[in-house]
Amino acid sequence: MRFLLLLFLFTLITVDSAHPPYACDSSNPSTKLYLFCNTTLPISQRVQDLVSHLTLDEKVTQLVNSAPPIPRLGIPGYEWWSEALHGVAEVANVSQGIHFNGTIKAATSFPQVILTAASFDTKLWYRIGQAIGTEARAIYNAGQATGMTFWAPNINIYRDPRWGRGQETPGEDPLMVGTYAVSFVRGIQGDSYGGGKLGEQLQASACCKHFTGYDLDNWNRVNRFVFDAHVTLQDLTDTYQPPFRSCIQEGKASGIMCAYNRLNGVPNCANHNLLSETARGEWGFNGYITSDCDAVSIIYEDQHYAKSPEDAVADVLKAGMDVNCGSYLRNHTKSAIKQKKLPESEVDRALQNLFSTRMRLGLFNGNPTSQPFGKIGPEQVCSRKHQDLALEAARDGIVLLKNYLKLLPLSKLKTRSLAVIGPNANVAHTLQGNYEGPPCKSVTPLQVLQSYIKTTRYHPGCNNVTCSSASIKEAVKIAKEVDQVVLVMGLDQTQEREDYDRVDLVLPGKQQSLITSVAEVAKKPVVLVLLCGGPVDISFAKYDQNIGSILWTGYPGEAGAIALAEIIFGDYNPGKLNSQSL
Repeated sequence: MRFLLLLFLFTLITVDSAHPPYACDSSNPSTKLYLFCNTTLPISQRVQDLVSHLTLDEKVTQLVNSAPPIPRLGIPGYEWWSEALHGVAEVANVSQGIHFNGTIKAATSFPQVILTAASFDTKLWYRIGQAIGTEARAIYNAGQATGMTFWAPNINIYRDPRWGRGQETPGEDPLMVGTYAVSFVRGIQGDSYGGGKLGEQLQASACCKHFTGYDLDNWNRVNRFVFDAHVTLQDLTDTYQPPFRSCIQEGKASGIMCAYNRLNGVPNCANHNLLSETARGEWGFNGYITSDCDAVSIIYEDQHYAKSPEDAVADVLKAGMDVNCGSYLRNHTKSAIKQKKLPESEVDRALQNLFSTRMRLGLFNGNPTSQPFGKIGPEQVCSRKHQDLALEAARDGIVLLKNYLKLLPLSKLKTRSLAVIGPNANVAHTLQGNYEGPPCKSVTPLQVLQSYIKTTRYHPGCNNVTCSSASIKEAVKIAKEVDQVVLVMGLDQTQEREDYDRVDLVLPGKQQSLITSVAEVAKKPVVLVLLCGGPVDISFAKYDQNIGSILWTGYPGEAGAIALAEIIFGDYNPGKLNSQSL
């Protein structure tokens, strides 16, 4: 998302740390005058009443992600943008719905999605979503949030392995991606596992993104803002749409995000066939639709699809979009109505979807402690149960790619000295991947491996993962002097991330030279560990007998280093059968 451009656009809504923001509070007698505060009425009737009390100016202010309060009606401000891809997050200081500036300083950081998906465990995916939703609600109840709508999961198909955001997704298979979406969404929203009926009230709101045909960020001088995805009807039906259909029909997601890119010439956020006819009409979607950040302005300013800002606003609202991450709808909707390019009824329709979601979250029901999720407290954030789940997820996702002559597990007794070499060996933050929050705990692979083998020597081998400068001689010297070597290599967010695609699949810089040089002189075959979301070409290591074992660890989250060490020394077997697997 266009983080830097948006920094000055968003107004921080102040949160009272003692009292989370709820409308229709009993302390405000005037709220009893309004039908929208009557919890015995259907939500549709309550929302209709609320919208009827709004002026046009007030309506327009509610169409953007940072919706201001409406004091005369007792309605607090609301932030639609929060992130929870693999744990409740506070991303780059612009995801203003969640704040870790109170009694709660951290949240459980689960493995990045590409690793969790490798477990093929649908129940695990649900339990992770459930834990994230619980922690999100606890943070809200503690007064450290101004929103409960989370823009996750990312269920785009990971078709091009060079895509920088592939790490955020469950992979390239539409069936698996859709199954992940259903499990995660049901978990975070508070539904029962196994297809039970979704209740009206939400623990937290999930948003499946980015709808649709999005798998390019910045490659070959084409960026995601202007990219036009040319997709055949068959490919759209067979590949790109099934995960979103599953997310809506089976997962009952309460949100969708339309993507920046165009689909066969039409911007996703201005595509009536996509948003209204397909999602709402064919699939029965009953929730809100948000733009990606600045996507509405891009329709006019970058894609030149619309002839004016007012035309862009009219296009997206008529297509079925409801809220704009950014400021375009706030700035140009009233003008579009005055120019008769947009009927006010389209604004009312959008507000129906937006306030319905907020009411389903219980934010218009007064005292939160009397609500189903109102008593979730801070003790459930970073709980032992959730941290154990993060460890379980890391264990079950790590993949043993090679184990020549059964090198692993290493013996704790016979391994008297160990060398840990590599640019990812002693950096805790790399384990989280992107869209991360402050973790409950932070420990590096080196630190955990040192707890197994007292005589452990360390060398980074490279200046960083780019490995433009490698200290091969020093690393080789250390490798010669120990019983066993573990190389911790791979990528990090400087190599793959949002707005940054790779141009090839090889290990960066001199990493391959470092690996082969160390492996050649080591007393025994080395263990090669790869931290990376996207695939890397390690064909050179496949038949190299000096490289005994290869472990792919994705970005394994806050407990990833522990899981890795357990696998290396045999405290956990990554090849065990899982009865909950897909």
